[in-house]
Amino acid sequence: MTAAVDSTESTTYLELSEDGGGAHKFYEVRQSGLDVTISFGRIGEPGQTRSASYATVDKATAAAARKVGEKVRKGYAPAVRGVRQRRAVTRREMVSSRSMARQAPVLWRFSSGAPAFGVFVGEEHAWVGNQRGDVFTLTHDGAVTGRFGLPDGVKCIVADDFWIYAGCDDGRVYDLGGKVPHVAYEIAEDVDIYWLDIHDGVLGVSDRQGGVTTVDHEDEFQWRRGGRGSHAWMVRCDDSGVYHGDSHGVTKYGARDGVQAWQVATEGGVLFGWQEPTEVFAGTSRGWVYRLAKADGSERARYRCDAAVFSCATSPDGQYVFAGDNHSSVYCFAADGTRLWKLGTGCGSAYSMQFRDGRLYIVTTDGSLACIDASENAVREAEGGRLPQTTDIKATGWERVLPSPELETTVAGPSGVADGVVVECVQEGGRTRIRVVSPGFDPTWRVQFPKDIRVPGARYVVTEVRASVQGSFYRTRGEIKRLL
Repeated sequence: MTAAVDSTESTTYLELSEDGGGAHKFYEVRQSGLDVTISFGRIGEPGQTRSASYATVDKATAAAARKVGEKVRKGYAPAVRGVRQRRAVTRREMVSSRSMARQAPVLWRFSSGAPAFGVFVGEEHAWVGNQRGDVFTLTHDGAVTGRFGLPDGVKCIVADDFWIYAGCDDGRVYDLGGKVPHVAYEIAEDVDIYWLDIHDGVLGVSDRQGGVTTVDHEDEFQWRRGGRGSHAWMVRCDDSGVYHGDSHGVTKYGARDGVQAWQVATEGGVLFGWQEPTEVFAGTSRGWVYRLAKADGSERARYRCDAAVFSCATSPDGQYVFAGDNHSSVYCFAADGTRLWKLGTGCGSAYSMQFRDGRLYIVTTDGSLACIDASENAVREAEGGRLPQTTDIKATGWERVLPSPELETTVAGPSGVADGVVVECVQEGGRTRIRVVSPGFDPTWRVQFPKDIRVPGARYVVTEVRASVQGSFYRTRGEIKRLL
């Protein structure tokens, strides 16, 4: 399985390429003396690289052989780099059709420039991420305020308390809390990500194979479960569990140990999930939205749409349930399952959605972020054919802010104290860790900190450091500068 060269200098290049939109990945193992370097990613793309050093050449050789063997057992085979070409990433395997319903009262519509999957609406801004890797921020009235540029398509945008993260098709999750995006997590190379959620620093990942994986705040593997089906689009996380939807239904696993708590079969594969404090919602390919109790999985209500459900959301109290189908329609239901209205988006099918302050925000197949007035009066007017004047917005003049390991620098003030909290990067057991050195913090706690800017021995100044909800580690918030 390995190249027939000197054992201290060897390279093995493997690929796994499946028909029908399946896996299309490479894996390369290079050994040079005591060092083993792993490169992996999608064929035709730069991918990611990780390196490790070993005490002896024999141990390095054994480690390299073990990694190659693991991949061969998973179906990878020797290949020649460059023969196979890059292939577009498979997204939801359904087509979008135009709605025949009356149009929804769209207040404003922003064109992001490519099909959009990621949306989050916070107190001040709405965020949209598209398949070109663009992430835009807008006010609630539709004014563009910023633009990030990530290396590949954005899968989803999730909030974890104050922190905003974007999952990207390059296998990384980016922290968007500062002026420049930074790498917060790097997903295992054999996980084909479909969706993400983060709770108190713990990342949940659902994947193409139907599995679910959790990773802690230090980007270290916690547990993985295979699931019953495939194409796992849904993952939602809270203190007690991880709620996972695949082609067979919804399963709850224990947040810390991954032990299965319950399973619920659904009519049709699960395409999207939403959660409230005590309930989880799952939209399916057969046109249903399920409302399940988090405690035991019992069905509290079911909502019927006329086509496959791409997305769903609720009002904060669960009084209203919203859904978007693959025929470019959006729905509103009462809690008991009564359909209140169905209207067309006018801008494609809603891949994701969120309700906030009487408005329904959707991101769609044509790349729009649309703001719909979901008030009773506005909907009644729309059903009568009377619509507001929609404002069309384009992002002109905004340069992409790209990820970069380069940081602004700062120095300590006259008193020798920097303006902010000082943290330090240290080397522990072959990994770089971050700890707080400013007074008033526990020096034994590790700090969640971007991976791409860590330099052993360096000190940084961050705007703020907060303890995690569960305790035991800190999280940085705001801008990060290198302390000189």
